[in-house]
Amino acid sequence: MLTRGRIQLLIIAVAALLFVPGLGAVHLFDWDEINFAEIAREMIVTGDWSRPQIGYLPFHEKPPLFIWLQALSMKAFGVGEFAARFPNAVCGLLTLLVLYRIGDQLRGRVFGMLWPLAYIGSVLPHLYFRSGIIDPWFNLFIFLGLHAIITLVQRDPTRHPKGLNGRTDKHAWLAGLFLGLAVLTKGPVGVLVPGLAMAAYWFLGRCKPYLRWRRLGIIAIATLLTVGTWGVYDLLRNGPEFMVAFFWRQVAMLTTEDAGHGGFMGYHFVVLLIGCFPASVFALQELMRPTRTADPAQNDHRRWMVILFWVVLILFSIVKTKIVHYSSLCYFPLTYLAALQLERIWKKQEGFGWSRFLLGALGTLLALIVIALPFAGMQLERLKPLFAQDPFALANLDADVHWTGVEALAGLLLLTALIAGHFWHGKARYRAAILAVFGGGALFVTVTLFFFINRIEGYSQRAAIEFFEERQHEECYVITKNYKSYAQLFYTRKPTVTDLRAHDEEWLLYGDIDRPVYVVCKITAVDEVGTIRTLTEMGRKNGFVFFRRDP
Repeated sequence: MLTRGRIQLLIIAVAALLFVPGLGAVHLFDWDEINFAEIAREMIVTGDWSRPQIGYLPFHEKPPLFIWLQALSMKAFGVGEFAARFPNAVCGLLTLLVLYRIGDQLRGRVFGMLWPLAYIGSVLPHLYFRSGIIDPWFNLFIFLGLHAIITLVQRDPTRHPKGLNGRTDKHAWLAGLFLGLAVLTKGPVGVLVPGLAMAAYWFLGRCKPYLRWRRLGIIAIATLLTVGTWGVYDLLRNGPEFMVAFFWRQVAMLTTEDAGHGGFMGYHFVVLLIGCFPASVFALQELMRPTRTADPAQNDHRRWMVILFWVVLILFSIVKTKIVHYSSLCYFPLTYLAALQLERIWKKQEGFGWSRFLLGALGTLLALIVIALPFAGMQLERLKPLFAQDPFALANLDADVHWTGVEALAGLLLLTALIAGHFWHGKARYRAAILAVFGGGALFVTVTLFFFINRIEGYSQRAAIEFFEERQHEECYVITKNYKSYAQLFYTRKPTVTDLRAHDEEWLLYGDIDRPVYVVCKITAVDEVGTIRTLTEMGRKNGFVFFRRDP
């Protein structure tokens, strides 16, 4: 078996090959990717790194830590898609190393390798490391903070007198540090989720104390000190405006449904089952057939992971706003549970069990959908009647996107991996079957992105973004009307606002302007926008309508 050092070098090499190439090959996607990238760009333009702003106005929805990482990346690589997504590629590399090291310490080197394999070989966990959204770093910090708490619990002499008996408080300080970084990344959910997990662990343990009050105090102090490194500075420099607005925005997101982001109660169950394929199948098997060992610490850690999984899933099933990445913290415990089953198969040379059939059914369905998509794209005229009730989607289909049928290779790759896994499973070569399924899953994500993401972007937003890019070197104002977007800010490279009237839509549409104003709307709003007497329609493309107003 490879040494631990060589295994980690192998993980670094594989992660770099899977996550870095092609990061800048396609435009950033509205809203989240462009939103965060624009905040980072404006930090560089203004030189004000103290708090986030968008359109050169205060942005109260997110703290600045991830934005700082993006801004540093843009300083190194220049403003663009690659720089915006590069921090998450680094996060992916670190996450896989963390999973290996923790898994190795918990259950040995085999489990340490199977856990990151389950993570990287599953669709959404892999995909997120090639994005420019906040959640990969946010989730990593929460997981590291909770892991430090778990380690502290198992080292506490009041809980395990015959265990490791570590009497140092360093894990309490580490827990507070990581949870504080999570709060600085996305907000108070960074302590809410671990707090709920700790409360559930306490309740399931028949309400018996499992941490000293002193150590809970250290965790709280370390968290506050970490958050305070920015929070106190912002409070003294800018007053309480951000903190107050940020608090109420978090309350609104938890208690109300954002426009366009609703969903049914079981939304995240479906997202995790399909989005985390194939690890989700083995995790489901582990939940139904728990793995138990003679080591109390290993069983205790499994309990923590199950608690974390259900806390996140239930919490964001209750929350009104339903967005795919809200349940992404589940990827850690889900792949952990899957790795437990994979370890059983690997070490005991046992078959997959019933998960083999669900794996084949879900995987084949996913593969067939991906295989069919290119051929559907070649027959759009036959599909257009299906979109007759959605004029914008119907117009999207007019985009100049070419399909050759070669794109079906991505689905064929997944289907081949599943067939190979099935074949080797039938030959009792269960380890080879695991490698085929999860190795094939990792390659499937990469190849699918290569063939599909640019074409999807061509339908959904490219016409508008190309229009914005054409305005980069023109002295003008560019706004969207009746739909929310940040693309006009990032892709026009909007300069600092010197005239505050530029924030006033009424002035831009009817006032005494000093330069041209461009207005972009969707075709669904063209009748309303077209009645504005100061605007002249320039043209339409793929569902977007472009207007101009001259001084």
